[in-house]
Amino acid sequence: MTLPPASTAHPSEAPSDLPTALGLALAAAVSLGLARFAYGLVLPAMRSELGWSYFLAGAMNTANAAGYLVGALLMPRLLLRHDARALLLWGGWASAALLAAHAFTRSDAVLLVLRLLCGTASAASFVCGGLLAARLASASGSAAAGAPRHAGLILGLYYGGVGLGIIAASLGVPALVGADPAPPWTGWPGAWLLLGALAALFTAVTARSTRRLHAPPVAPAPGAARPQVGWRPMGWLLAGYLMFGLGYIGYMTFVVTLLREQGRSTAEIVAFYSLLGVGVCASSWLWAGLLQRHRDGRPLARLNALLGLATALPVLAAAVDGAAALVWLSGLLFGAVFLSVVASTTAFVRHNLPPAAWPAGISAFTILFAAGQIVGPGMTGLVADAAGGGVAGLTRGLAVSAGLLLLGALLARRQGELVRTAASPIA
Repeated sequence: MTLPPASTAHPSEAPSDLPTALGLALAAAVSLGLARFAYGLVLPAMRSELGWSYFLAGAMNTANAAGYLVGALLMPRLLLRHDARALLLWGGWASAALLAAHAFTRSDAVLLVLRLLCGTASAASFVCGGLLAARLASASGSAAAGAPRHAGLILGLYYGGVGLGIIAASLGVPALVGADPAPPWTGWPGAWLLLGALAALFTAVTARSTRRLHAPPVAPAPGAARPQVGWRPMGWLLAGYLMFGLGYIGYMTFVVTLLREQGRSTAEIVAFYSLLGVGVCASSWLWAGLLQRHRDGRPLARLNALLGLATALPVLAAAVDGAAALVWLSGLLFGAVFLSVVASTTAFVRHNLPPAAWPAGISAFTILFAAGQIVGPGMTGLVADAAGGGVAGLTRGLAVSAGLLLLGALLARRQGELVRTAASPIA
């Protein structure tokens, strides 16, 4: 699918792109920071009151990941018919309504459906936000004197917006879930209402600050063939990325539950999740050099290894009587790395494939990543249940997640550069 460049301001107005980029960053805050990752903050209270097993708790995030995959697969067709900004705002408003709706039901089946639909809506917001950020960065890059730096700032702000959502959730949700329940205003229902309100506020700001952005639909050129990309030449990296999807989501789903089981205070939970969000905000700039220097699997291998270490630190903290410093380091390190793993696969595609094949290459990684996210939470929950639950069960589940991430590092390290030929770019 080919879209025309977004209609942006005149080149001389490039410095004014910053408020627009910040508005797009809030869309990323809604789609991942609030609609997906904030669930980990609400989970301990919901599991306690609703009597969930760890498997069912993980299944809620499985449903969200499945919905995200559905939304991501629908986007190419929808973008042929609708403006990307319109879809972005639709996803944001729908996410806000769906998040708030969680507060008014205690039915497991209804909650699973809400998590599924929330994933679909958040995919529309994140995919279209990324498209608009890329178009804005491209237009700014061709216009401004400091083109590469200015374009990099825009993209960094967009993906760092996920951290803004995590920080916003961490500052409000733990206090609500720790309060005496008087549904729907406090307890975990109140937390969902807060998340819905934050999503609506962020989407309103996005709508106001992106009014000059457009990516109207366009039909593909007559007779245009979709580039085909084989998976085998990049099989080691795909396998390493699958392990990332399986491992990272177990941490994001259950780490706060583990900290609660360990008796951590609300203030400690706020500090932990805020540090994780700060790490996400900084991640785009921390690893830019690594992603630019290497054309093979080394960036993904190193980042997966760091994530494996971050995931193992809470397990070690439990073994040494809950050493607080290890917990804080885990959150900061995990936040500073996990989104850059996604960026590393995009960088690999850009380094090794011709532009016409980029969508097909990125799609291959997206499919396996989604599969890992769908399976990972339930798998981690099953391991925790099988070990008897509590601190012992959760630490075992996170230990398995850490092992998968380290295995992913070993697999990715075997990936070399792709060899292009006249017949096929990666044959």
